[in-house]
Amino acid sequence: MDLQNSTLRPAAKPMIKNMPKAEALSLAELVDYQEGQVTSRTLAQNKHLNLTVFAFAAGEGLSTHHSTGDALVQVLDGKGILTIDGQSQEVAAGQSIVLPANIPHAVDAAEKFKMLLTVVKPL
Repeated sequence: MDLQNSTLRPAAKPMIKNMPKAEALSLAELVDYQEGQVTSRTLAQNKHLNLTVFAFAAGEGLSTHHSTGDALVQVLDGKGILTIDGQSQEVAAGQSIVLPANIPHAVDAAEKFKMLLTVVKPL
């Protein structure tokens, strides 16, 4: 394939959705806190990738579960507690942590917090 002479065309179906294109923004502003709830906005999803922004009200969380892909959590606001294979770790805005594939994990909001979750699954 001759990449120098090829023409790039937009994808037929947007790969990233539910957010403005070609515009600087704060990912944390894509989801709002709602008392007593976990809210989310999916930005991309297919059989190999899931990209979702979450907002957790204080005291809310996701119960223990696992995924077939590695998950990267990037904390955008506040603090959360991630429990990975029974070991709890506090993460704060600006920090990241990897949740390994097939290992049980849970998410709890010690205070309200927002995170970007990127799950990458095997090919």
